[in-house]
Amino acid sequence: QPHEADPSLHPQSEAGMAGNAPTPMQTDKADIDESLYSRQLYVLGHDAMRRMAESNLLLVGCKGLGIEIAKNLALAGIKSLTLHDPSPIEIADLSSQFYFQEKDVGKNRAEVSALCLRDLNQYVDIKVDNSSLSSNLLKQFTVVILADAPFKTCLEINDVCHSAGIRFISCQSRGVFGNIFADFGEGFVVHDTNGEPCLSAMISSVTQETPGTVTTLDEVRHGFETGDFVSFTEVQGMTELNGCEPMEIKVTGPYTFTVADTSKLSAYKSGGYAKQVKVPVKVDFKSMRDSVADPEYTISDFAKMDRLPQLLLGFQAVDAFLEQHGQLPMPGNAEHGKQVVAIAKDLNSKSRTMVDEVDEMLIRQMASNARGDLSPMAAVLGGIGAQEALKACSGKFSPIKQWFMFDCTEALPEEELPPSEYELKGTRYDGQIAVFGKNLHERIMGLNYFLVGAGAIGCEMLKNWALMGLGCGADGCVHLTDMDTIEKSNLNRQFLFRPTDIQKLKATTAAEAVTKMNPSFNVKCYSTRVGPDTEDLFDDDFFENLDGVCNALDNVQARLYMDQRCVYYQRPLLESGTLGTKGNVQVVVPNMTESYGSSRDPPEKSIPICTLKNFPNAIEHTIQWARDDFEGVFKQSQDDINSYLGMPDYLATLKKQPGTALTTLEALKENLVTKKPSSFTDCVVWARLRFEDLFHNQIKQLLFNFPLDMVTSAGAPFWSAPKRPPAPLVFDTENASHLGYITAAANLRAFNYGIKGSGDPSVIKAALADVMVPEFTPQKGVKIQVTEGEASEAAAAGGDMDEDCMQRIVSEPPPPGSLGAFRSAPIEFEKDDDDNFHMDYITACSNLRASNYAIEPADRHQTKLIAGKIIPAIATTTSMVTGFVCIELYKLCQGKKLEQYKNAFANLALPFCSFSEPIQAPAR
Repeated sequence: QPHEADPSLHPQSEAGMAGNAPTPMQTDKADIDESLYSRQLYVLGHDAMRRMAESNLLLVGCKGLGIEIAKNLALAGIKSLTLHDPSPIEIADLSSQFYFQEKDVGKNRAEVSALCLRDLNQYVDIKVDNSSLSSNLLKQFTVVILADAPFKTCLEINDVCHSAGIRFISCQSRGVFGNIFADFGEGFVVHDTNGEPCLSAMISSVTQETPGTVTTLDEVRHGFETGDFVSFTEVQGMTELNGCEPMEIKVTGPYTFTVADTSKLSAYKSGGYAKQVKVPVKVDFKSMRDSVADPEYTISDFAKMDRLPQLLLGFQAVDAFLEQHGQLPMPGNAEHGKQVVAIAKDLNSKSRTMVDEVDEMLIRQMASNARGDLSPMAAVLGGIGAQEALKACSGKFSPIKQWFMFDCTEALPEEELPPSEYELKGTRYDGQIAVFGKNLHERIMGLNYFLVGAGAIGCEMLKNWALMGLGCGADGCVHLTDMDTIEKSNLNRQFLFRPTDIQKLKATTAAEAVTKMNPSFNVKCYSTRVGPDTEDLFDDDFFENLDGVCNALDNVQARLYMDQRCVYYQRPLLESGTLGTKGNVQVVVPNMTESYGSSRDPPEKSIPICTLKNFPNAIEHTIQWARDDFEGVFKQSQDDINSYLGMPDYLATLKKQPGTALTTLEALKENLVTKKPSSFTDCVVWARLRFEDLFHNQIKQLLFNFPLDMVTSAGAPFWSAPKRPPAPLVFDTENASHLGYITAAANLRAFNYGIKGSGDPSVIKAALADVMVPEFTPQKGVKIQVTEGEASEAAAAGGDMDEDCMQRIVSEPPPPGSLGAFRSAPIEFEKDDDDNFHMDYITACSNLRASNYAIEPADRHQTKLIAGKIIPAIATTTSMVTGFVCIELYKLCQGKKLEQYKNAFANLALPFCSFSEPIQAPAR
């Protein structure tokens, strides 16, 4: 039954909420659980998540679309979510409501939903309130969301919300048609319109004129856009720019932009950085009534721009039919279709801004789809709708202005089906049969698909497939493989897993969870990596029995391998991926479209060796340097120890590698003779001396070779952008960064040698008290590479060493047999363990080097992102992307033509959607 607003509802003049601040309320969840939210934090940031954690939301409607929104909001970490849906569960609800089971039919929708949602996130309070939707109830919430409520109800609720300053969102899913409406009131503050990192550019000149022209170094384009705001630091000469209020710019070229009047400022001399500043933007929203009369659209598909007013008219006409007849139009019912078209024409005649001519075919399709309830559509609209709700809470990202219309009519059957195809028999699949008919549904039931990966995309895909009935027939099956185990950070977006599942295999755990959603779901699990070494398992018979493959992978190498297998066996491939709020989908059809491997992304830009070793100018450089140092000291050099001790021909093999032999042998001597620790105190001493070498001695040697007043052969200062002049650090036990480095380094060293460590500052300081640090004197003749060519040559050479020198150094490490059973314990970098000192070391090491070069340091959170190469992720994007994938799967089942398939790219932050026809396969 549709949700009816309280008859007493009417607009009231009330003070709106100030800016974006949620109604002040106490919360005991101010501290963000970074181990749970780590991947999402890199999408939203701490400030946005704190605002979310203070927000109370009301969700009206708990069918498929509603539960998708609720699931995404619960995973995201709002303060509370109150569910409202007084209706009993019907069997047809199971078409898209993944928490309903057949035994729940007749129970209350909100109550059953709440029981399951509470397991998703311990930090989110899930409540149920099935009282009437009075204005007093609505005013308790930051955001009110209506899912699948009719237009009349939406208008009445929005009247109250708009008047009271409550953010409002409505979403509808009707077969292959859907809409979202957003009204965040007047003066809504967007703190960050796109979520992209702030850009920074090194300056080479600034003119004295109106407006002033800023030129950046031509090493890389500045990337700014007209209308951006920038601030200036470290400018020499025109120092008035430093620390000024953010200035709006106009881009005049890839390396130039103009700012305000600089004619009266001091003359520019050298240096400086222009840094982008995110300036809050105020956005005004109209009420729903005003937006129906004068609609503004966020485009979902540029090929269907002219269709948007038709869709808005069609949704209103379908809901008007519901109001007149007490039921939605029946699928395939020609008479109902005519009536909805007549209603649409009547509505259009009374409107001044709708359409010139009603598209009768489209309106009839909307009427026939009105009872359709598809899991993929719920996933798409639920992902986008939930992200809009998070924007309403946090002010992070640009909201929908104000209508978002979406359809995928190209997925509908080509021929008009007889009414018997749409006959609904009271099954859990009625919502799908109402759109595609019985024959296609039976085809879906019999499919055999290979799902590669049970992570975020894999979990969402399994849920969609179980609700669609894919593989649920007697001959159908889903093959699922994933070799990974569940970690805590997975729980924030891989919604099939619970805290009690940590360390269990993803594939089997996901399969168990999804078969509870649909007991008929046939799934066979593997915990095996896909690759050449497993082709005895995933062999010819395996692939030839498949109808298709769906990738849910997180690395390009595995994607390319599966693409090659699909090309070889002529099987369709559904490929997708996410990066924060961005998502993409590619459909690969044998002999029709190009394959995944036909086009490649450009390789990641690497940091030049000389920049890393001697001339860093950005925090990314020092983080990569620290990460490399960790790998070399605590992993690679320890592996070399074990190879030396365990491989009889190790030294003979090493002699054949002149590029690395000298440094490897010197490290062996140090680690097994001169600096081999026997106690934790030895480890602290080693760490202190290493601090001196890295952050004092090497810097003094660098400045000895290249003094601060040095000029190049061209007469320019050597230490000019992009080079930053360094300064050596003087160790101080009271400096938290200095002591943090010693603590982490000593404990990692102790782990390598099986020595018990300690994080107690008093223990560390006691050990430091007696350390004798030799005085350092820079040496003449030390070569330091300045250019990339010099650095590459030096890396390849690895040092000059004659045969006598080699023999002498080879003889210095103790014979392997003299060390008995001793083996080192190399350390594999693990970013997500907060107690293993790995990130402590890299953060301290990076920030100390940044301090050497006067680079702004990064906190542990930001360092972890870069050092751990973390892919930011959020559940809303994953939900949307898997919905897009399953829409393409409907098309594959019908053997659609090339122009009917759609590759997708979307960015929920903007928000932006783009669909394109796949590139045709090259002719053979």
